[in-house]
Amino acid sequence: MIKDVVDISLPVDETFRIRKNRVENRSRTKRFSLVTGIHGDELEGQYVAFRINQILRENIDCVDGIVDIYPGMNPLGVDSVTRGIPAFDLDMNRIFPGRSDGDMNEYVASRLIDDIAGSDLVIDIHASNIFLTEIPQIRINEISADRLVPLARKANVDLIWVHGAATVLESTLAYALNDRKTPTLVAEVGVGMRITKEYGDQLTAGILSLLKELGIYSGECPEVREPVISSDPDDVIFLNAPSSGIFIQTAHHGAILEKGEEVGIIVNPLTGDVLSRMVSPERGWLFTIREYPVTDQGSLIARILKKLPENAK
Repeated sequence: MIKDVVDISLPVDETFRIRKNRVENRSRTKRFSLVTGIHGDELEGQYVAFRINQILRENIDCVDGIVDIYPGMNPLGVDSVTRGIPAFDLDMNRIFPGRSDGDMNEYVASRLIDDIAGSDLVIDIHASNIFLTEIPQIRINEISADRLVPLARKANVDLIWVHGAATVLESTLAYALNDRKTPTLVAEVGVGMRITKEYGDQLTAGILSLLKELGIYSGECPEVREPVISSDPDDVIFLNAPSSGIFIQTAHHGAILEKGEEVGIIVNPLTGDVLSRMVSPERGWLFTIREYPVTDQGSLIARILKKLPENAK
C-alpha cells in the first residue's frame, strides 16, 4: 500500500511529496522500516528497496508483520542528483529530529521521525559520496553498540565499524531514532551516483535475514557472512594524498594488502610524472578506495583495516 508521509504544496503548482510502501500481512505487530535516499546522489539503496519490495510481494504469505519502505527521503535531491536539498544548500541528514513548528525542512524531518519511530528495527541505507567506494558495512556509534551490534551481525555485511561517541552527529536520522529507543542501523554501501548490483544483492540478503530474526519473514534466506567488527580507532589506517594530481588505482578494492604494497599512484598527465606512490604502511584490508580520480593534496585516498577477515590469506 502506497502512503504519503509528507505532502506539501510548493510554488508554481508543484508538490513536495515523500511516500512509503507498506507491505503488510499480519497477525503480529512487528514493524521493520527500510530508509534510503536521504542524500540525493546516493542511489545504492534504490536497488535494495526495489528488490525487497519485489521479494516480499512475490512471497506475501511468508510475511507476518509490517515492512515500511521509504525509497526517497529526499525526493528533490534524488530527482536533481543533488546530495542535499536543492535550493536550500542543506544536508538533510543534519536536521533531525526537526521541529513541527519549524521551517519546511524542519517540519519534514519532524514528520519523518514521527512516522518511522516505534519500528522494531530500522536500516538507513547510504552509499558513499562520488569520491569513494565502500565495501558493505554498518556503522554504529558506541553509545548504542551493545544493542545494535548483535543485530548488525545478521545483516550480511563485511564490516561493522563502531565509532567513538565524539564522532556521533546528533542531527542525523539514526541518532534521533536511536535516541527515541527505535533501534537503527546505518549501512554504507558502494559509491555515489551508481548502483553496485553485487553489493545490493548482498545487503538484500541481509535485510531478509533481519526480517527473519524479527519473525516478520519466514521465506528462504541465504546464510549470512560473519563480519569483521572494529571498535578500536587504531584499527583504521587513513591514506591521504601527499600531492594534487590524478589518482590511478592499482590495488583491488577489498584486497588484503601486504606492508609496502601499492594502493595506487598520483600522476601529472601534463608531464607524465608519477608524483606519489601510495603504499600500505601495514598489512591490512582495503575497505575504502578513492573512486574519483582528481585529487587535491590531503584528499582521502584509502582506508585500510588492520583487523582482517577470518578467511584472509
